Amino acid sequence: MAVWTLGLNHRTAPIDLRERFAFASDHLVTSLQGLRRSLETHKEVAILSTCNRTEIYCAGEQVQWRQTLKWLADIGESQVDSLQSHIYRLEGDASARHAFRVASGLDSMVLGESQILGQFKDAVRLAADSGALGTTLNQLFQRSFAVAKEVRTATDIGAHSISMAAASVRLASQIFENIKDAHVLFVGAGEMIELCVAHFAAKSPRSITIANRSADKADLLAAMHGGRSIALADLPARLPEFDVVISCTASTLPLIGLGAVQRALRARKNRPMFMVDLAVPRDIESEVKNLSGVYLYTVDDLKQVIQSGQSYRQEAVAEAEIIIDQGVHKFMAWLEQRSHVPLIQELNLQADAWRQTELSRARKRLEKGDSVDSVLEALSMGLVKKMLNGPLRELNHPSSDQREKSLVAVKQFFLND
Repeated sequence: MAVWTLGLNHRTAPIDLRERFAFASDHLVTSLQGLRRSLETHKEVAILSTCNRTEIYCAGEQVQWRQTLKWLADIGESQVDSLQSHIYRLEGDASARHAFRVASGLDSMVLGESQILGQFKDAVRLAADSGALGTTLNQLFQRSFAVAKEVRTATDIGAHSISMAAASVRLASQIFENIKDAHVLFVGAGEMIELCVAHFAAKSPRSITIANRSADKADLLAAMHGGRSIALADLPARLPEFDVVISCTASTLPLIGLGAVQRALRARKNRPMFMVDLAVPRDIESEVKNLSGVYLYTVDDLKQVIQSGQSYRQEAVAEAEIIIDQGVHKFMAWLEQRSHVPLIQELNLQADAWRQTELSRARKRLEKGDSVDSVLEALSMGLVKKMLNGPLRELNHPSSDQREKSLVAVKQFFLND
């Protein structure tokens, strides 16, 4: 089986390109089915889609770059040629190493962050539930999770980590002298927003408000931090009330448009607004960034703040890479052994056929009244002759080179203590 990975991430593609290849969770099963149909012969697939990366993991009888790339380009309504410079292609041990590094947080914008592991597990669970996984990818992913756990427990890779949530608070503090005077709005109620709310709540802002499609989730999150919730439909009218807006939803279309922000600025008499869009695709129209009085940041804009603490973790990275190298070696050894499975199955079938033949003869002799000892002697001799027939024939092969190889093999198989 061949294993290969094709993807694009925050290092290879800007956000305006990445958002075209972001997969909505409710469409992933359909996408997995379409990807499988685009590949030839036996295939296993999984798709990992986050705000910073979209990656396709595949396993099949042979690598199928052309089909995989064409399918991805079609999904993003792009030309294959224009996509080439933004993607990475990995196969074999490089594909395994990449999966292990992603799961361990070594390939994340926030070095050592743990959120990616949960996202990876969700992607694998969805692929398994939809029937897109097989033995090979399942083994790759389970080993990835085990390696990630070892990296996190055996190294300090998560120490000194500055998350996107923490980076958002830092930037907001640069715009407003005192966060305690700010009214903060959070759009969404997923894991990322939960982290952001916790970070901002620690700074005791004047108010915390949650806007979300699900009122129950918004109410629960707001209650946890002494805030309030509003309906998502009320967002345009209520926008002028807020100094800080943090948005991260799974919407495929922007929720906050240029016109809504312009009206909010007029109502605020041009008092500044700090906005962070952590969603891919983006929740806030990109043109908002050009408005005077608006400080809009996307996930790509947060890189510099996030990476400021990474120098402290280089020793942990080196330790993690050693653990990952060991994991890759073990996976590739397992994958190589898998290539021998058909031969092992054939060998077992042949041995069982010999066994059945000798048992049939033994039963017939017992029915005729032959003694048990003579029947057992004949059965054992029959099995021994069948087992040794092939090796003895090869030891008498006309070719001296073949005889020499057979000699080594026979000693290894039959005479090695």
